[in-house]
Amino acid sequence: MNSPTATPFQQIVRQLRQMEIRILKAADAQLQGDFHSVFKGTGLEFDDVRLYQYGDEVRAIDWAVSSKGHGTFVKTYKEEREQSVLLLLDVSASQQVGAAGRRKLDVGREICGILALAAARQDAQLGILAFSDQKELYLAPGKGIRHAYTLIKRLFDLEPKSRQTAVGAGIKQALGLLKRRSIILLLSDFIDTSYERELTMLARKHDLIVIQLLDEREREFPPLGIIPLLDQETGRTVWVNTSAESFRARYRATYEQNREQIGQICRRHRTEYLSIATNADFVPQLVKLFRQRNQRGGRA
Repeated sequence: MNSPTATPFQQIVRQLRQMEIRILKAADAQLQGDFHSVFKGTGLEFDDVRLYQYGDEVRAIDWAVSSKGHGTFVKTYKEEREQSVLLLLDVSASQQVGAAGRRKLDVGREICGILALAAARQDAQLGILAFSDQKELYLAPGKGIRHAYTLIKRLFDLEPKSRQTAVGAGIKQALGLLKRRSIILLLSDFIDTSYERELTMLARKHDLIVIQLLDEREREFPPLGIIPLLDQETGRTVWVNTSAESFRARYRATYEQNREQIGQICRRHRTEYLSIATNADFVPQLVKLFRQRNQRGGRA
């Protein structure tokens, strides 16, 4: 792997492994362990029913079973230990924004690649669904290093067929594919509308982590005077005065509104939310996320 003639795929894997080692070292220092917690459930799943006993909580009663007249039964649960993990990655054209090699899509791919290698290390099941306004790539959850390499290669080789965004449609596809409660990592810039209903459904049915990918140039556009701007997704070109304060204020407001909207939705549904900028080192942010999951009452 250290050979100067390493293939592009080998170079990608080597780079991801170096990042993974950085995360493991940071996690060892801060978690006194590894970062397996991202692949563990943070809640309880239904197991069975048993007869009501003195001291049981009334809210645990299974009224449907109890109504059959054979006694009062309560639901029992078991801790979610191993779950399938699905990476849900937006690969639409707005993800192309950013410096060469540090576009939002590049950062999203790196995060997915690191998690694929980490899942292989933890013997966890991990798959991916990459979407635009259609399904661009789907690899069902699987285990092992061969599966991780396959996922990484297919993701980094992916050339999306569509430039459009439909976050809601991507979530719907994921909901249709998942047969049981899973851990979902949704990565997108969320430059879209009308996805709150689907996101709410995803948060209710699954253990959801939302990662918003951001680029600073979307917040502060350089004052270049009157120039043509190309909308990456529609392909339309419009002339705008980038030096006008009205344009700059609208531009900043759109950025902040987009960021605040997804943050509010996540807070409303108690969903973990992380924003990652393309010019930032995301390793400490991921470690912090894993640490927070690990500290949830020891359940992670």
